[in-house]
Parts: sequence; structure tokens; C-alpha cells
Amino acid sequence: MSMKVESPEVADIKANLAQVTEQIDQLVQQSRRPQGSVRLLAVSKTKPLSALSAAYEAGQRAFGENYVQEAVEKYHALSHLTDIEWHFIGPIQSNKSRLIAETMHWVHSIDREKIARRLSEQRIEGLPPLNVCIQVNISGEESKAGIALSDVDGMVALIKTLPNLRLRGLMAIPAPQESHAAQCAVYAPLVEAFIDLSKSDSMIDTLSIGMSGDLAAAIESGSTMVRVGTAIFGERDYSAKA
Repeated sequence: MSMKVESPEVADIKANLAQVTEQIDQLVQQSRRPQGSVRLLAVSKTKPLSALSAAYEAGQRAFGENYVQEAVEKYHALSHLTDIEWHFIGPIQSNKSRLIAETMHWVHSIDREKIARRLSEQRIEGLPPLNVCIQVNISGEESKAGIALSDVDGMVALIKTLPNLRLRGLMAIPAPQESHAAQCAVYAPLVEAFIDLSKSDSMIDTLSIGMSGDLAAAIESGSTMVRVGTAIFGERDYSAKA
């Protein structure tokens, strides 16, 4: 009987995914949080379909993309895998909002009223509401997207009026910090805002924070979804992006 031999790429991705999953489980346990309370979003931007397929074979279902055209191409190419969950996590230009509204399951980067309204209006009839997170600029960086924490309540109120959006929570990408304690400190106001929102609305259940560099601090702070790419798929080749 011949045995199926995996390519080095597939074997590496499966091993990497298992390692990242184990790391998350250990951090959840150290933080005395329930097992399974943190979801892994595999950030697959610039990666080929073969890499996504390898991760899918290993059990990964949620994939994050930053570039609209690339995300849409992957959505169509892998449409036979009906339980993939597509998350758009990059900046959104007005002229690309329709493509996102028609294909994605989640959007993590809502930070403008115009974009929120367009996504709701352009969602195809028959599709469930688009799950969205409000992106908050918690470090006050001018170069970073996101709204100020003080503007969150207004954006929450707006999104709740839009019939084809379902508000799920908050997302942030803080500036790099020098220590674990500093990472936790920068997250603290966002976590407090998330807890307040989730108390008033049971549908608000997602705190999308944490990447490879601050995974421990994010999970300790209460993240429910972490975004990891390079540790799973290897270094990115940005010259190949769509």
C-alpha cells in the first residue's frame, strides 16, 4: 500500500499550526481562562492557495486577509471549502467596499461611518449580516487606522442602526511596547470598554487583539481572537501580493 507523502511546505505549515495552537492553549491556561476561549485567526495575506489548503487540512477554518483583491480571489478559488470563515482585517477604500460586502464573513477594520454604511447597503440579499469589529487606535498613532476610544460609543450606536451589519466587538493594533507589563497597560482601557459593551449587548463577544509579538499580554488581558501569520506560514513575500 502506497503512503501519501506530504510536501515540505504542507508538513511545515501543519507543524507550525500545531505549535501555535499549543502555545495559545498554554497561555489561556496560565491566564486561568476557559480552554477554547481564544480563537486563532490565521493571517494568510500574500500566501498562496496551497498554504491555506495545508492549514485547512490541519483543521484551521478562520483566515485573515488584508488586501481586497487577493482576499476575493482566494474566496472564489476556495469556494468549494464551504466552512472556511473569511475575515478582512485591512484598511478599506470606499471603491472596494462592495467586494468585501459580497464575500467576507467578518470585517475587523470598521473605523468610518461611510464605510460602515456602504458595507451594510452593499451586502447581498440573502446573506447573513456581516460580522464587524470597530478598529480602535489605542496608541494614538497618526499613521494607524482606527477611531479614538472616546468615539467608540458613537460608532456602536451607528452600526446598530445598519440592518446588514452585526457588531461583534473591538479590534486594535497597538504600537510596539518594551515589556509585557507595558503591553498589558496599553490594552487596559480597550479591555474596559469591551467589557462595558459586552455587558449591554450579548452579541458583542469579540476582542480582536494580539499578534505574535504580544500574544501573552493580549490573552492575559482578555483577547478572544488572536491574529497570527508568519509563525504559521513563514515569512511573507510582499512583492507577490495581489
